[in-house]
Amino acid sequence: MARRLLSIWFPRLASDRALRKRPVDGPFALSLRAGNSEHLHCLNALAEARGLFRGMPLADARAICPDLSTRPADPAAEGVALAMLCRWAGRYAPMVARDGSDGLIADITGVGHLFGGEAALRDDLQGRLSRAGMTAVSAIAPTRGAAFALARHGGGGILPEGDLARGLAPLPVTALRIDHETAERLRRLGLGRIGDLIPLPRAPLARRFGQGLVLRLDQALGHQPEPVGAEPEAPHYGVRLTLPEPIGLQADVMAGLARLLERLCERLARHGAGARRLRLDLRRVDGAAVQVEIGLARAMRDPVRMAALFARGIEEVDAGFGIDAMRLDAPLVEPMAARQTGMAQRATNATDGEEALADLLSRLGNRIGFDRILRFQPAGSLVPERSFLLVPSDCSQPLPIVPEGLLRPITIFPPEPIMAQGPRPPARFRWRRMMLTSLRALGPERITPEWWLDDPAWRSGLRDYWRVETMEGLRLWLFHTPQDPGWYVQGEFA
Repeated sequence: MARRLLSIWFPRLASDRALRKRPVDGPFALSLRAGNSEHLHCLNALAEARGLFRGMPLADARAICPDLSTRPADPAAEGVALAMLCRWAGRYAPMVARDGSDGLIADITGVGHLFGGEAALRDDLQGRLSRAGMTAVSAIAPTRGAAFALARHGGGGILPEGDLARGLAPLPVTALRIDHETAERLRRLGLGRIGDLIPLPRAPLARRFGQGLVLRLDQALGHQPEPVGAEPEAPHYGVRLTLPEPIGLQADVMAGLARLLERLCERLARHGAGARRLRLDLRRVDGAAVQVEIGLARAMRDPVRMAALFARGIEEVDAGFGIDAMRLDAPLVEPMAARQTGMAQRATNATDGEEALADLLSRLGNRIGFDRILRFQPAGSLVPERSFLLVPSDCSQPLPIVPEGLLRPITIFPPEPIMAQGPRPPARFRWRRMMLTSLRALGPERITPEWWLDDPAWRSGLRDYWRVETMEGLRLWLFHTPQDPGWYVQGEFA
């Protein structure tokens, strides 16, 4: 069976996507900043009719077309839109892949008769995309290179088997997917069309213009193979349950959730992943939908522990006249190595403390917000005030704050002066209206200010820190600055 490939080109993918969300009457373009200036990234048909083109400086475009409407481009959203179109094009072919940033390539070998022929297939595809507001040009040919060239430089169409050379001959050499420099060199020699290259011997072409030109030409003509490398679809972590009779009791909803969690966790385990966020959608018989969403402090796939976090949210759900469908999704997942779970794991007591802490953080985070639960992390500084950072606990792992060999107090506060003189820790001093007597002292530990930072608190120079234990039971962190005869308390040990 002869191979048939379908190429779909979306010349205005970015602008069509933006206009579908928020239509605009008149010329429209998306702008993208490159260096210190903004350029046109994608235009609609009205903007192109005014003489604007892609890559044009935005200032020049506004001078030519004062009524031009613009928005900033979003390349990431364009990639998502193309991925969605790639999945949609699966209705026409079992294998569809991206072809650049604005096109698709599909292998439709043996598929045409299902739609009444290749012409009917192409008409159906063009009609559906047109009704969706997407500008598209499609072409069908025996090779990937020929389909690409016909869609982007030939206005689309269908190229029959055995007619490759004649169909590609009038197209420009840029249709061969070669670089701009090579295309310009060919034009200067009078080789501006593919038909000018076909009869030429391959060896001189390769010596003068490189092997890439010969490879692209032979791929377009079918002399060299070029597969359609479709990317594997990302796994979808979602399960659903349709109920034969509506339910409304919390116990029934929790029972249905337990079944969904078991199936979801099995799917997560197959892909070596764990959920960080779960979303439960409950569809009521009156058509309304209720959503319960939870977050997890770390990746998890334990159905029992996950279900416990849903209990509070499900308790507040208004079931109305009953719930007849449930859907559970994991919109955020992370890689998670396989490990022992259940009773056997609990018997080892290896990670009970970690899991208990993760459960606590998950419960607190779902009540007050994960961004409100912070933990200390070490920072690259020996200065006490800058030796730690506060970061969200669900996005970090616990690390020792104090470098090995250093002892730091559990509480650090701004320096508080005490009445004392001399380079040695005072035998008696008053702090916070308390008269304290030193029992033993350990030090000094000299800390030098960071010269590259101008900190007013450290302008007095280096400090000598002492750990002082008092007879009254307090263990304080005192420091003395050689340039300043005074003493200060900056921390308290546990």
